[in-house]
Amino acid sequence: QVQLVESGGGLVQAGGSLRLSCAASGSISSINAMGWHYQAPGKQREWVATITSGGSIYYADSVKGRFTISRDNAKNTVYLQMNSLKPEDTAVYYCNVIALGRTYWGQGTQVTVSS
Repeated sequence: QVQLVESGGGLVQAGGSLRLSCAASGSISSINAMGWHYQAPGKQREWVATITSGGSIYYADSVKGRFTISRDNAKNTVYLQMNSLKPEDTAVYYCNVIALGRTYWGQGTQVTVSS
């Protein structure tokens, strides 16, 4: 089992920045990859970024050049640095972890970008 606790969401003006954090606990030695998804109101959850245990990083086209995913292995924490935020980035952001073939989700943190 892996437990995830997210933090860092909030309200920001367009063009601003936020950093999300997600701390993992439990069976953390079995984690293969960590990442972020978002879900806008009335829409399906969409993938944002992934970082693997080997350090490979992948981004959705919509956030390339604006968002940066990183991982602090000592703190078992994954981060999402979001720059140049747009109103269309408004959503609930969810951290996820893949471990031993299972996907675990955080509780979500709201990000609101005002125009």
